[in-house]
Amino acid sequence: MPTLIWQGKDKILNHHLDVPFRVLEPQYTVGTPADDAGNRDDGPRDDGSRIIHGDNLEALKALLPHYEGRVKCIYIDPPYNTGKENWIYNDNVNDPKIRKWLNKVVGKASEDLSRHDKWLCMMTPRLILLHKLLADDGVLFVSIDDNEFHSLRMLLDEIFGQRNMLVNFTWRTDGNFDNQAKIKKCHEYILAFAKDETLFNAPKVVDPNVGSGSKLFRSEIRNTIVKNGTKNPVSRIKLPPGFPASFQHGVVKARTNAFPIYHQDAIIENYQLVSEVEVESGWSSKDIFIKFIDSGFQAVKDTKKQDTFFEIIPSGAIENYKPREGSSHVISVLQNLGSTQNTSEELKKMGIKFDYPKPVDLVKYLISLISDPDCIVLDSFAGSGTTADAVLKLNQDEGGNRKFILVQMTENDREGNEVNICKTITAERVRRVINGYADKPGTGGSFTYYELGETLFTEDGLLNENLPIDRI
Repeated sequence: MPTLIWQGKDKILNHHLDVPFRVLEPQYTVGTPADDAGNRDDGPRDDGSRIIHGDNLEALKALLPHYEGRVKCIYIDPPYNTGKENWIYNDNVNDPKIRKWLNKVVGKASEDLSRHDKWLCMMTPRLILLHKLLADDGVLFVSIDDNEFHSLRMLLDEIFGQRNMLVNFTWRTDGNFDNQAKIKKCHEYILAFAKDETLFNAPKVVDPNVGSGSKLFRSEIRNTIVKNGTKNPVSRIKLPPGFPASFQHGVVKARTNAFPIYHQDAIIENYQLVSEVEVESGWSSKDIFIKFIDSGFQAVKDTKKQDTFFEIIPSGAIENYKPREGSSHVISVLQNLGSTQNTSEELKKMGIKFDYPKPVDLVKYLISLISDPDCIVLDSFAGSGTTADAVLKLNQDEGGNRKFILVQMTENDREGNEVNICKTITAERVRRVINGYADKPGTGGSFTYYELGETLFTEDGLLNENLPIDRI
């Protein structure tokens, strides 16, 4: 498999092992108490959902002891490295080649020729820890654009394995774009990788752009198996007495002018064939059709492991039908799922200002592809908190009990001052979604806000005696 080489790769591949374990210090809890008695507890408690303030590399390492292999859905929206974000590379790597980057603002390509190397050094240990946190049947979604798409794809191939790539979604952003550009870009990408592709089942989700009258919403899938062509040569099959029919009484006359050809009259009584009939045609599902007959008309599995039945219909055609346990129609182009502009306007109603927040409907749709209403959803580049908003609203819509874990670090404002946006924006937005704002009723739910605490071990590798036993 081709691999990607960049400056600092050899120093960063095992960097996650050097990241210290830190304890999580609960600060306060927002939302409905967990107990059924309705007892109010204004102190911090663990209801399952968490918002963590701190560097996401250290936060992911802190989550590892309790959450390794338990997170079903991860969505991240990392820096796109456009040259406009002014993100800071600040991982504490003890290597001269990388230390010169530390606490340096990453600039444009013309100003910082190693910015792509820095981005890969920043992402690699985080993706390795996210892979460890992901459940065996879990999925990672990563938003990205053209600036780092090619690098990200190769990096994910290396960490997750090429065979575990599910899809590269193209998201039509539906917002404003640069009218001065020679070619107007109105899309981004969302790479989806499974921990183990074989454990990811077809999502019970239909693309929201499909009309309500679509056959996808019918209770069964039904198709004729009469199909003639070079790949489906004509052959004869005997239908024994008792073969099912879709109608109660009737006769399909012997015929040679239409497929399937009937060599005898097919007499139907009480929804089944009275006596043996020989039919002739090309067949699209011949193997499982014969298996259905040999099994005494019991359900057989198709290539997608769906229960399949066969029956004669009044026209004489033979159809297979599959009871639909849940429609699945997910396509690789995502559209009409909101825009950053609309989401910014919604945040203003909460009294929150944030540039380029991802739309709630987009993230909500991605989470819905995980067929577990009680799963844990993690976002380690939380920004304004869209992922928690999406989880809360999806739970409200479906009666689910998903929990979220968000991580957001301190950022610098335009004047270079440090701002704890995790507390003032991320957690505050989620608080208002839970409790309600403006004319919007609250979703309910709860979360506990955490700060990264002391390291679990000293530099000598001994247990930190300053920590209380409950933290350990």
